Amino acid sequence: MVFSRTLNSVAGNARLATDDLATEVGRLRRQPGEGVVSLGGAGLAAIAEDLIDEYRQFVNPIILGNGTPYFPPLAQPLDLRLTESRILSSRVVYLRYQRMR
Repeated sequence: MVFSRTLNSVAGNARLATDDLATEVGRLRRQPGEGVVSLGGAGLAAIAEDLIDEYRQFVNPIILGNGTPYFPPLAQPLDLRLTESRILSSRVVYLRYQRMR
């Protein structure tokens, strides 16, 4: 599934999303399989729709001074539990968090 504001078509095994994120993810969750994995940035961090069960972050610290916030403002804090962490290099750390419901 490819979410894009600029593409009209995709190739290979991919399918271009035609509905909003919440509708498309709901459709994917109803299909058989292990789950849905999202690779993307701030535009796909759909916390407001309560779609994300697990967060996997690769932290590669670079000080830019500005940028797009990864998470939108929330009315209530989101409780997460760290389930895995790994040091991948002298700069990059992998963190895996699960939602506490």
